[in-house]
Amino acid sequence: MSTRIEIRRRSKQVSFTQSIRAAVFLLLAALNGNAHAQQPSPAQQQPQTQQQPQLKQPPPEEPQLKIAVEVKAVSILATVRDKHGKIISNLTKDDFVLDEDGRPQTINYFVKESDLPLRLGLLVDTSLSQRRVLESERSASYSFLDHLLRADKDLAFVIHFDRQVELLQDFTPSRPKLQAALQSLQTPQSDSDRGSAGSSGGGGGGGGGRGSRRGGGTQLYDAIYLASDELMSKQQGRKALIILSDGVDHGSIESLTTAVATAQRADTVIYSILYKDEEGYGGYPGGGMMGPRGGGGGRRGGRYPQEERPDGKKVLQQISKETGGQLFEVSKKETVDKIYSEIEEELRSQYSLGYTPDKNTGTGYHKIHLTTKQKDLTVQARDGYYVGQ
Repeated sequence: MSTRIEIRRRSKQVSFTQSIRAAVFLLLAALNGNAHAQQPSPAQQQPQTQQQPQLKQPPPEEPQLKIAVEVKAVSILATVRDKHGKIISNLTKDDFVLDEDGRPQTINYFVKESDLPLRLGLLVDTSLSQRRVLESERSASYSFLDHLLRADKDLAFVIHFDRQVELLQDFTPSRPKLQAALQSLQTPQSDSDRGSAGSSGGGGGGGGGRGSRRGGGTQLYDAIYLASDELMSKQQGRKALIILSDGVDHGSIESLTTAVATAQRADTVIYSILYKDEEGYGGYPGGGMMGPRGGGGGRRGGRYPQEERPDGKKVLQQISKETGGQLFEVSKKETVDKIYSEIEEELRSQYSLGYTPDKNTGTGYHKIHLTTKQKDLTVQARDGYYVGQ
């Protein structure tokens, strides 16, 4: 029937002088079992057959579905300790209790001592306040990477930050390359050299750095932001940053809140090693480039209008707590090597959990609360995640 309609439609387009011929044609087609009416059909069906697979593949829909699934799947890396601080590594999925925004959630993915690849970043403070402790940080960092990284699975990178943020070594499994990056760590020679280099953008920034700005001295928040946004966000598996710093930011463009949020969006845990030399710079603990009255953007990133000098320990503690990591403080008893051993043990004893929220959550921040049924155990995990912009 459709073929006949098509033929009639076409017959109307012929000239009036050919109308009788068209009528005869239709009559002959009917008398001969629609032989002539079906003849155009193969020519018409062939293009339809070629176009049909394209109609079954709506290009915009498949990527959208994939993105929706990725957003809904929430992953958590957790460490569990007893009341004495000892790591507990023999729990099962049924030992955990999880809620999101106050609503109970079902854990549908659970792995102990996850064998997922590890993506690790070292963020080393090379401001003047760290010049007397940098050598011990350098040797301990290399020993840590040498013991922890598995050549067939794990990758690491090295960033230093002072008046600028510079990527010394991108993700690599190569120990020699990582050692060379750590070996290149150095602090500015003097305050005057630092100021002149800052104004000219010198100091070996290279292509991987965020340039200096208005005499800033310790761009801690920018370092976290760039490491999370430009490096970690593109990786899969377990992801962790280790910060070696006194925790005092001077000159960052990004705020502390933005830096932490970016790390959370990248599913990155941050471990902070507070290494503070009280006499490192002019008698100011964690003084960085500027003293307590230093100008030039000293508070832009930090947002501490009520304080002349923020408490670096509290800053690092907040960064680690909100991303699921931990703060360590270097002392005579707690050396950098010992702290690295503790971090290594933790990275090898994590639980990897995953769940799908019980309803379609909206954009913004969603609070996560992970505990165990055993009340005397403490769970260390990130406290939330972001959806959308």
